[in-house]
Order: sequence, then C-alpha cells, then structure tokens
Amino acid sequence: MPTQTWSRPPKHLLLARNRIKVLRQGGFLGYDSVTSLDLQQNQISFVEEGAFQGLGGLTTLLLQHNRLETLSEETLIPMPGLTYLRLYHNPWNCLCPLDSLIRTLQIPSNRNLGNHARCAEPIQLKGRKLKQVNPEMLCLDPQTPGDPTEDPGLPTDPRPIRTKADATTTCHTYLYPDIRMDCSNRGKFLDDGRLTEVPAGVPEDVVHIDLSNNSISHLKAKDFLGTKSLRTLNISRNHMQHADTGSFSGLLHLQILDLSSNNLHFIQYGVLEDLYFLSELKLGGNPWVCDYSIHYMVYWLHLHPGVKHSGLTAAPLWNTRGTAWRSTSTHTTTTVPKADGPEKPGQTQPRPNCGPRRKKRRETRRRRSRNQKQNQNRSHSHSHSHSCSRDS
Repeated sequence: MPTQTWSRPPKHLLLARNRIKVLRQGGFLGYDSVTSLDLQQNQISFVEEGAFQGLGGLTTLLLQHNRLETLSEETLIPMPGLTYLRLYHNPWNCLCPLDSLIRTLQIPSNRNLGNHARCAEPIQLKGRKLKQVNPEMLCLDPQTPGDPTEDPGLPTDPRPIRTKADATTTCHTYLYPDIRMDCSNRGKFLDDGRLTEVPAGVPEDVVHIDLSNNSISHLKAKDFLGTKSLRTLNISRNHMQHADTGSFSGLLHLQILDLSSNNLHFIQYGVLEDLYFLSELKLGGNPWVCDYSIHYMVYWLHLHPGVKHSGLTAAPLWNTRGTAWRSTSTHTTTTVPKADGPEKPGQTQPRPNCGPRRKKRRETRRRRSRNQKQNQNRSHSHSHSHSCSRDS
C-alpha cells in the first residue's frame, strides 16, 4: 500500500486497475480518515486476516472484478460502519469456508453488502447469488444422505433464469470525481451481445451514465425512475426508434441528454416533461421526419429557449412520385405560433425547415388569398367593369 505523507488526510483511496494480488495484514494502518476504498479490477486472490485494520471510518469497499474465492466474516470486523460492499465478478467457491460471510450478507440490515455476487463453484450452485444460498447446505458432507447434490433428478448445471441485465455487474463504476457508470459497448463484455434495454439496479446516487454503442431500440417508461441524482445521460449510437412517455420520469436534475446517432423520427408527446434543468440536448444523426409528429419537440424547445440543442435535421422526405425532397437544416429561424394566443413581436425560435413542401403550401395560401382579393375587388367595382374590360 502507498506510504506517502499527505498534506491532509485522504477520504477516498483509489487503487483500482492495478496488479495487487494479496492484501496483507495491517496494509491500511494509518488510513483511519478514509471513507471509501476502491480495489476493483486487480488480481486479488487472498485477503489476510487483519488486512483492513485501521479502516474504522470506511463506509464503501469495492472488491469486484478480482479473483477472490473465499472471504471470512472476521475480515470485515474492523469496518463497523461499512454500508456499501461490492463483491461481484469474483469466482466465489460456495463451500463451508464461505459460510460466515454468506450469513453476514444475508442479514436484512446489510441490504447493500455483496449484492449480485454469485457462486462459481460447486457446479450445483453455479450462478446463484450469495444472498440466496442456504448457508445450512454449505458445510454438508457430499455423501450425507438427503444431500440434494445426490438427487439424479436435479440438473448438473442449472442455468439461472434469464432476467434483465444488472447495471452493477454489467457496467464499470467509477467513484471519482463523481459517481459514474460506464455501460458503453457492452458487446465486449456480455456473452449474449450488447445491451438491448436499460439495465436494472442503477444506483440512485449515480451522476453520469454512458449507455452508448449498444442495441437499445426502445426506452420504456420509468427506465430511470430511481436515478434522481443523474446529471448526464448518453444513449447515443443505439439504433433507438422510440421512447415511451415517462422514459425520463424522475430525472429532475438532468443537465445533458445525448440522443444522437439513433433511428428516431420524432419524440413522443410528454417524453421531455420532467427535464426541468436540461441545458444541452444532442439530436444529430437521427432521421427526423418533418411532419406533425415533430411538433411536440419543436414546441418544447420553443418553451425552453435556454436549452442548447444541435442536430435537428430533417431526413429526406418522399413525395407521391417517389422523388426525394432535399434534406434541410434547423438553423433556419421561423416563427413558432403559441397555442394560447398571438405571438409577441420578434419572438422566434429555430424549428425544422421542411423545404419545398412548405414552400408549396405558402404559395398555395398566397394564391388563395390573391384570388379572394380579386373577387372582392370585382364585387366592389362592379359598376366599373366595362371600363376595366376596355383597359384590359
């Protein structure tokens, strides 16, 4: 462990992504000011008794993505205030030596200790969560009558029921400077390919989430309901086609939302309603369709002029003869009428420009207006019709 003299006592100790193999007894003596210790993504296979002595103020311990097979309850005794412990992605051997740890994790008040950690051995318990293992079965002799491992009717390699991916096991978590979850490009880490939906179990105190480069085609209502502290959400490059109303419910403090490089044609009514503090909305790389469906998003942007947005560009539209209308940019500034009254002078807002189709509508309105005026003039000057005819 580092022995550097600090100008002020550290509160957070980041030792993740190193090559630490063993945690030695007394290795953290003198670090009583530390409240969080990050040891994830090392090669730790053994923790000596007393390794965490001196960490009496620790509340968060991250040991995920290591090589631990067993750990005793006594190892955690020097940390009485521990409330957040991560142990997943370790090859836990669920036999008698793990009995005391499993009993500790299953105490109801320890609901945030060891969530999502699973057995790797024996084969009968492979894939089962430590919090769900019956401790009474761990120390049974394999030859004991009635041992369920002898039942020939039981599968030798039970597969867990497929459920929604879990964020804490699927994504990488970083604590500094803010709590951030990197769930991007999960095809590199998941056996069954990239994420197809927002994972469950996102911690409520996470500040930044990156879900880019996956295959999330549909955002469902309440997908982010528990993440009240979220400030930045990146869902770019996901082939997303639709977001339900309520997809962003609860994100009252979200500031940056990246929806770029998806397959969105419009934003459904009500999707953006909870985003009171949004300051930046990235929309580029989507085939936005310039018809009535786009009205909600344009109107929302009109009501929130402080939101910086980019990339609202209409896709090519096809007329009845199969000819593509030209793509147009949102940088054209046009007047957006308010639904509840006339517009104030000079009140304008960027909105999609649908090009020739809109131009054709304007020409039609002008022609109709011109014809009406001509009819009125004819009616008003009926007595002069003969002289007008001669002049013509």
